[in-house]
Amino acid sequence: QWQLVESGGGLVQPGGSLRLSCAASGLTLDDYAIGWFRQAPGKEREGVSCTSTSGGSTNYADSVKGRFTISRDNAKNTVYLQMASLKPEDTAVYYCALDPFQESCVLYKHEYDYWGQGTQVTVSS
Repeated sequence: QWQLVESGGGLVQPGGSLRLSCAASGLTLDDYAIGWFRQAPGKEREGVSCTSTSGGSTNYADSVKGRFTISRDNAKNTVYLQMASLKPEDTAVYYCALDPFQESCVLYKHEYDYWGQGTQVTVSS
């Protein structure tokens, strides 16, 4: 059974940093495109960043370019989202997701079939 588990969320002050982790069981993450999405209260789930299979390419939402970095650690079967210069508008539940069919990655939630349970990120002073 495939399972994705996010961790690393929490409360951070504006300008601070967090690193989110997406760990997998029952599959090898490097074989799949992985995306990070977020959903704030009352808003649609939106794509934040994604990495293609084997990390060949990455994409970022304009709102996080230059501040967030997605990466893979194959030895740990984990995908990370390093978030820096955090803003209050980054507050949301963050989810990782897996696209079982495409090698490239897109920030379109309907492409992803497997989702983690989410981790809360709150940016506030």
